[in-house]
Amino acid sequence: MSQFSFLASEFPDEYSMAEWAERHALSDPGPAVIYARKALESGVKWVFAYDRSLPQPYDDQLNTYLNEPAFKALENGHVFNVAKRIQKAGNRAVHDAKPPSKLEAVEVLSALWQFCFWLAFTYGRGAKPNPSTRFDPHQLTIAKRAEEAATLAQRKELEDRLAIEADEAALARQRADELTLTVEQLEAEKAALIAAVAAAKKAAEDVPADAHDWSEFETRRYQIDTLLAEAGWKLTHVRDREFEVHGMPTQSGVGYVDYVLWGDDGRPLALVEAKKTMVSPATGQQQAKLYADCLQQATGQRPVIFYTNGYEHWLWDDTTYAPRPVQGFLTKDELQLLVQRRTARLPLAAVQLNRLIIERYYQERAIRAIAEHFEHDQQRKALVVMATGAGKTRTVIALADLLMRANWVKRVLFLADRTALVNQAVNAFKAHLPASAPVNLVTEGDEDGRVYVSTYQTMVGKIDELRADGTRRFGAGFFDLVVIDEAHRSVYRKYRGIFDYFDSYLVGLTATPKDEVDTNTYELFDLETGVPTDAYSLDEAVADGFLVPPRGVSVPLKFVREGIRYDELSEDERDDWDEIDWGEDDEGNPLDPPDEVGAAKLNKWLFNEDTVDKALAHLMTNGIRVAGGDRLGKTIIFAKNQRHADYIYERFIANYPQLDAGNFARVITHSVKYGQGLIDDFSNKDKAPHIAISVDMLDTGIDVPECVNLVFFKMVRSKTKFWQMIGRGTRLCPGLFGPGDDKTEFRVFDFCQNLEFFSQTLLPADGAAGAPLSEQIFKARLELIQTFDALKAGAAERAELADVLRAAIESMNAGNFLVRPHLQLIERFRDGASWATLSVGDLAALADRVAKLPTQLEPEHEDAKRFDVLVLNTQLGLLRGEPFDRQRRVLIQIAGLLEDQQTIPAIAAELELLQAMQHDEWWVDVTYSMLEQVRRRLRLLVPLIERTKKSIVYTNFNDQLGDGTEVELPGIGGSVASAEFAQFRKKAEHFLKEHLAEAAVAKVRSGEPLTAADIDELQRILVAAGIGNDDTFEQASRNAGSFGLFIRSLVGLDRAAAKAAFAEFLDDKRYSKNQIKFVTLIIDELTEHGVVDAARVYESPYDSVAPTGPEALFPGADLDRLFATINALTKAAATPRTMPRPWA
Repeated sequence: MSQFSFLASEFPDEYSMAEWAERHALSDPGPAVIYARKALESGVKWVFAYDRSLPQPYDDQLNTYLNEPAFKALENGHVFNVAKRIQKAGNRAVHDAKPPSKLEAVEVLSALWQFCFWLAFTYGRGAKPNPSTRFDPHQLTIAKRAEEAATLAQRKELEDRLAIEADEAALARQRADELTLTVEQLEAEKAALIAAVAAAKKAAEDVPADAHDWSEFETRRYQIDTLLAEAGWKLTHVRDREFEVHGMPTQSGVGYVDYVLWGDDGRPLALVEAKKTMVSPATGQQQAKLYADCLQQATGQRPVIFYTNGYEHWLWDDTTYAPRPVQGFLTKDELQLLVQRRTARLPLAAVQLNRLIIERYYQERAIRAIAEHFEHDQQRKALVVMATGAGKTRTVIALADLLMRANWVKRVLFLADRTALVNQAVNAFKAHLPASAPVNLVTEGDEDGRVYVSTYQTMVGKIDELRADGTRRFGAGFFDLVVIDEAHRSVYRKYRGIFDYFDSYLVGLTATPKDEVDTNTYELFDLETGVPTDAYSLDEAVADGFLVPPRGVSVPLKFVREGIRYDELSEDERDDWDEIDWGEDDEGNPLDPPDEVGAAKLNKWLFNEDTVDKALAHLMTNGIRVAGGDRLGKTIIFAKNQRHADYIYERFIANYPQLDAGNFARVITHSVKYGQGLIDDFSNKDKAPHIAISVDMLDTGIDVPECVNLVFFKMVRSKTKFWQMIGRGTRLCPGLFGPGDDKTEFRVFDFCQNLEFFSQTLLPADGAAGAPLSEQIFKARLELIQTFDALKAGAAERAELADVLRAAIESMNAGNFLVRPHLQLIERFRDGASWATLSVGDLAALADRVAKLPTQLEPEHEDAKRFDVLVLNTQLGLLRGEPFDRQRRVLIQIAGLLEDQQTIPAIAAELELLQAMQHDEWWVDVTYSMLEQVRRRLRLLVPLIERTKKSIVYTNFNDQLGDGTEVELPGIGGSVASAEFAQFRKKAEHFLKEHLAEAAVAKVRSGEPLTAADIDELQRILVAAGIGNDDTFEQASRNAGSFGLFIRSLVGLDRAAAKAAFAEFLDDKRYSKNQIKFVTLIIDELTEHGVVDAARVYESPYDSVAPTGPEALFPGADLDRLFATINALTKAAATPRTMPRPWA
């Protein structure tokens, strides 16, 4: 029986269409939504025909009827809201290529039922439907599919056919009436019906306003069912819903669990407690816990707990983590894993790392820090700062391996921003963890594995994919670990929806120095600013000998930095300047020569031969050379754009034609076909090309250890990008200059003052990616509403703004994974009544959460949207009494450009307005409404403005090249000294470990106090071996605190000596297992690194034994003796030199 049967007797036409929509909602969502819209239109027109309190609108369009103020006021706006929802969905079903989903069709049916119920209850003359009746989506069945309505064209045809059929039916009824009744009788019958309708309406008004529930709770429950179905839960058994449990703290002791999700063994994997949408899901948390207690008591297995109000969903596995929000339910396999991990999950500290994947101490430290953050701190997000070239990818591969072997994760998602980085990560996983069967989602979309690698944009598209059975391939619980390569604010802001969607551990990687990572990024990972989970900086890597430092040279090239001024050219050059074709205006007239061309325009559309030649000559003269000095080493030139890269190449082969027949240098950009082959050749030490001229493509992710020269021929202002580019040269390359002659530095030739910019102590944070235009427009309209409210004026204008914003919200697809987490907010603001008064909290929620969401509005030209932003900001300035001169000048300029194209009829029609805008008088008393008219009338004309036909200009003016100056980047040194010191440290460590028997070295390892004579002897030994000099010894002393401590850091402390120093703390009769373990960690670190700073014992790995510090393990007196022993060992090696060197 149809849920719309209450219509059948008095509203047969509406019933017929609604009943068809009901039968086909699940089999043919598109046609069903169209029928629902037609049922709505028929019902609305009936109301206007017979309810005399509603005035007749000026035309017969549904939109006109719905926007009649008297109709909008019915039932406090409830009727209007459901009607608009149906209308908009129906319009989209007819015009959008993508048909509505089943869930959308069900929501439309629910709204139609609400409208039809109101229609029958308010105007029905006979028995009225029961006010407590609700629409039940679960009664919908799948009817036989109507194949003729599958495509967009067929849906449009159906819309037209229904309109014709409705007209024909109305005409047939009219003719039938005319055959049986006279005009007088017809009028009398209509009058009687109008009177009966009025009486029925009066009777309906006597029913309390809250008798009917407009909350659509059952539809919300249906959405919960839909989410469960997407996770594979069919809910076909009686025990799946309203399952009776015993042991509740009530008089009867009986409770009913809304949903129980059962395992194959008949035991509960999870339960779902559903609350009404108007209450917080947290109100069901305790009730759900009690249900879990009952199920555990009855079955021996504690279920995972979900509690939800249909909009917000929370997962609580109260045996492990605190409750956390999720965006969907987990599959049976995923829940089974969650339950199994309670007992199968191993302590991470007890699982050995795979030394075939990583071998460096800082990689292990980073992994252990993440593991402790997850296990002991009960956190689920971590951020690792690691210098480019230090092995971030291998670190996360080893982390994934650890978590898999410890039964913490099953599947991993690795996200990067470029296809080249995806390919590189896939190859790394194949090489180091082949058992993970890595899947490249960019190229292998349908494969299965344990590790998936994808670009962010590819993943956005994959999340909404459904299998043929309606389940999601990538549900909320599919991945257990998500890794973000190069995590920074702009990536997180743009793609945060991905990270919020998956219920996983989250690890962010970045090469940006920890002090330069912006505050927002730390906040996004729930970390204190400046304190990542672990950090390994470029200067540490250089000091350790794992990376080489840059030698930064700023090369002043005048035109690139200051531009070209006409009055600074020679007489001959001025003549050439005047003869240049500078382009033409939109009417074909030549443009006058400019007085100057700014630095920003150079290498954009003006290319000066001498500028490029001088830059190349400086590189060829001063760049690091290989092959016995015969050939320039591998070099990357970072160009401004494709044309600039091509021009650099042209000038190179013009100046150096003898080099390898044009293959010595090559352009490698995204525009070059078969670019990967060129990258492979560039990566080969002895193969051409040796100079790669790149635009963006080689900025990140390309590993060429042989690269020794970087040329910055473009301005960079993003810290993230700058450090990625610097990272192209940091990798070690043993034997680059011959056997035993390793790469110790690389050179950075900077023509655009990037080094000076990034060497400043205080730098502006990387700006977040600019908000999309649609988001800017949404927020500007919100600010206008807020301003009108503050002024207590402009009610009509405010209402228009609210309607536009509500229309955008109406068009948001509830099934989109980005939209779904905000459904409660969206559905609230689909209601016109919600816009009547907006609190500060409402405005903030709309701006922060709703403005950024995708809509299904018709796409518009970018220039039209930019014009909207311009005018809206002008209106804001006007209303707030703030200056808007800049916006005014731009609007006048646009008006002038449009006027110049008055031969276009659409522009000619607005000529009067365009001319008026260019006069000061128009702006004297300009109003909000005047600006709004400008926006509406000109926004679609702005894209017609022709861009000036600017010529590409090639010149050969004499440029000025100054002397290069070294610039030291913060924390690196960036000079030859730092490279020499890194090499000195490396050689000293190797030599001393082979000469541990030397008396002075043995004394350092023994922990005995050193004398000045011992220090001199150590330095004499090194000098005799050809290692070090006064400068390196002084730097070593300065870095370590003393030369003795430096030597100790290289050779370590003898383990027997360390154990002897802490012997009293190793007595198992006096000290506990954990106390001894803590001291053993100190001994281990002393043995490896020679020194333990007192602050270190509060960090990893010590906090795995004493999470709150050693005070929790040792009484005060014991702790004092422990620190005294550590300090004594440090002091023993810290004796300064006071005697003259006998070898000097």
